[in-house]
Amino acid sequence: MDKKITVSDAEWTVLEVLWSAGKPLNATDIRNGLGESRRWERTTVLTLIQRLLKKGVLRQEKREVYYYRPLVEQSKLGRYQTQRLIDKLYAGSAKAMVAALV
Repeated sequence: MDKKITVSDAEWTVLEVLWSAGKPLNATDIRNGLGESRRWERTTVLTLIQRLLKKGVLRQEKREVYYYRPLVEQSKLGRYQTQRLIDKLYAGSAKAMVAALV
């Protein structure tokens, strides 16, 4: 990725809903897509959306209400997040990570 974007676990969860849908969703659709495991209040979902907008990961489209679409592919963001984890925990060494897992 060109930009070093980091997302929290909660932000990632919102993105997963959007990636799974494959189409723009509004905040209510996103909240409903979270399922029973994440019964977040509407304000929580809106806060996470705002954070993702500021990071440049989402785009908002005004229709009758705002709809959101991810600007970053899941695979690209996933690779960056993985590399960031390897850098943080294993000083950038994928070999050290694999050795720790084995």
